[in-house]
Amino acid sequence: MIGELGRRSATALLLHSALIQAVTFLVRPAATYRALELDVPGFALGLLAASYAVFPLLLAVPTGGLVDRLGERRLMAIGSAVVLACSTFLLFWGSSIAALVIGTALLGAGQLACVVGQQAVVANNAAASRMDSAFGYLTFAASLGQALGPLAISLVGGNAVQPDTRMIFLLAVCMSAVLFADTFLVSAEVSGGRKKTGDAGAATGSAISLLKTPGVARALATSATVLAVVDLTMVYLPALGTDRGLTAATVGAMLTVRAVFSMVSRLLLGRVSRRIGRMRLLVISLALSTAALAAAAVPMPAWLLFVVMAVLGLGLGIGQPLTMSWLSAQAPAGQRGRALALRLAGNRVGQVVLPSAIGVVAAGLGAAGVFLASAVVVGGTMVLLRGVELD
Repeated sequence: MIGELGRRSATALLLHSALIQAVTFLVRPAATYRALELDVPGFALGLLAASYAVFPLLLAVPTGGLVDRLGERRLMAIGSAVVLACSTFLLFWGSSIAALVIGTALLGAGQLACVVGQQAVVANNAAASRMDSAFGYLTFAASLGQALGPLAISLVGGNAVQPDTRMIFLLAVCMSAVLFADTFLVSAEVSGGRKKTGDAGAATGSAISLLKTPGVARALATSATVLAVVDLTMVYLPALGTDRGLTAATVGAMLTVRAVFSMVSRLLLGRVSRRIGRMRLLVISLALSTAALAAAAVPMPAWLLFVVMAVLGLGLGIGQPLTMSWLSAQAPAGQRGRALALRLAGNRVGQVVLPSAIGVVAAGLGAAGVFLASAVVVGGTMVLLRGVELD
């Protein structure tokens, strides 16, 4: 149960979290396959990939202000409607690279609104003692959706090298319609930004003033670092495997192990956090991640690298929901939606800046050097936690 939400409303929220990720992880690969059908040049695929992040970067903070003013469910409904419109647009008119770029950009905007709304529901309704657990369940549902989206492509595409993208987009339309309908099962009585705050001026605070709130900037930096390292692992583990002669199937299994252990850590998050404390658990998760990243840079048998990936999954899986609850606790009442949206914008910046910087620094050291440099960066974030009281 999430705070003041009833069982039906909490279930609807978790379903919404899983569905938006499933649709996203269904539509984005389908758009790439459609672009390949159109035989577009390589640079156009890069443009297609980048278009997804455009609106989240530009609109994240304004969207956070909207959820604090309009309420969570209304923003989730708007985001779901945009995703439904995007899926429909790609189904009927996604026959050019320009249309695919527009559709993907709209998907990014809709996904942003949905995720900010979902996180604000948790932040505004979960009791302080249950916030870690609530965000753990929310991110577990999101991880489940991220696994189900690609699985749906496998089911629709079968053994074909080029799947039937029209059928994939049709499936996305159906799932988006369920997503939109599910929004209205989330209780209308959730305590949105307007209801939770007694300070009318708090909801109109600027992003700069929010960043000056004690602990907020450090929470944002920690969150961006953890997410960037998740991306780096997905990109560079195949390269590391190639360097060490591991098959693609083995590397894929390692990535699956990392993802599964991240999901497990999120299910147990609330219980462990209450027992040892949020601050201590966050430090432990970062220490585990640092040790696993450093260990991955050392040559070892494949079975031992599986163990390392499991430890890395535990560490990185804990980091994201804990930074959500940390940020929610630090943000002033009436600005939690804005703070969580600022976190998403920071994550996007981190996903661009950190991999680029680490890639340049470790260019001469190969994939192992990237893991070692990532260990240094994650270990450095523990310095940000000095003097922070989270419990």
